[in-house]
Amino acid sequence: MHRGGGAGWGPGAARGNVAVVTHPFPRELNGRAFTTREAHRCGVTAKMLRRASLRAPFAGVRVGPAAPDSFENLCRAASTFLPDGALFSHVTALRLIGVELPRRLAADERVHVTVPAGQPVPRRAAVVAHTNALGPLPTWRHELPVASPATVWVQLGAWLGVDDLVVLADAMTRRKDAKTTLAILRSHVGAAPPGTRGIRSVRSALEMVRPGTDSSMESRARLVLVHASLPCPDVNEPVYDGFGRFVALPDMSYPGLKIAIEYDGDIHRTDRATWRRDIARRQALEALGWRVITCTADDVLRFPARLVAWVRAAISRSSPPRSRISPVPGALDGRRSTFRRGSTSRSSGPGARSGGSARAPRHPGG
Repeated sequence: MHRGGGAGWGPGAARGNVAVVTHPFPRELNGRAFTTREAHRCGVTAKMLRRASLRAPFAGVRVGPAAPDSFENLCRAASTFLPDGALFSHVTALRLIGVELPRRLAADERVHVTVPAGQPVPRRAAVVAHTNALGPLPTWRHELPVASPATVWVQLGAWLGVDDLVVLADAMTRRKDAKTTLAILRSHVGAAPPGTRGIRSVRSALEMVRPGTDSSMESRARLVLVHASLPCPDVNEPVYDGFGRFVALPDMSYPGLKIAIEYDGDIHRTDRATWRRDIARRQALEALGWRVITCTADDVLRFPARLVAWVRAAISRSSPPRSRISPVPGALDGRRSTFRRGSTSRSSGPGARSGGSARAPRHPGG
């Protein structure tokens, strides 16, 4: 005799002398997010929806047991209750796009969405709904509608200070795998409607953004120098020798003065191969007459005056008497570092470009 038993996910299984009738889980729901209403239409019972193998990231939403536990799938779960035209925005968009998060926003794991005006606003725990933030058109990441990097940058103007906005824009315009361009950022800032929250901060930050950086700490080191009224250094400007051969790619440099500034993260201490390349690069640069300044996180975050003093002294020693620490107008607002006298973008020898690095030869493309 067969008796009705508990619900399960697979075919019936015999337990002792009693055959338990189980309910197969609908294939169309397994491995993805779905609403409880959709599950009921597929024949899933309320008891089945309470099984521990299902995740419930939001009220009224379940995720099938075969779906990986990831931030992308969390957003897919949220998309089941978003209205038409909604997209993922703010810090959530940064995670989906793959941009390094600002430190003050890194702990925010809520799902941020932007909803067009007139559409119902979703109300769920851990979901933050914004309405009509610039009315952005979506890009698509992981098959999800996401606000563009430039749109997100303008959105976060209301949340971040000027320095954090600069660091974020630098991260969006990296030397490798850039997510947007400075021209697109400028276009979005110019198109922002009057009264956009944080637009003054965004406009101030825009003039200090430098595309082509490699890390946020390099950006912060550059800002330390700019805020100390030193000329803004060039970023990742390659150095060539007198025969036009590539020598190094400095994090920051004053090419006309042959000063290279390198930020060294912990890998430069713990990885022997990196450490050896650093020594080789430093020697190659010094052989061409460059002064190499190496800084660490302490010099940027804890003791910035120390970094400023090193760079100021190097500029004073390298500059002609009448031009010491005398940047031309505009040197601090986003253009290349320039000096009234003695400035050149060439290294020693004909046809050689300049820049600097404390590391072994690192080709501009690698």
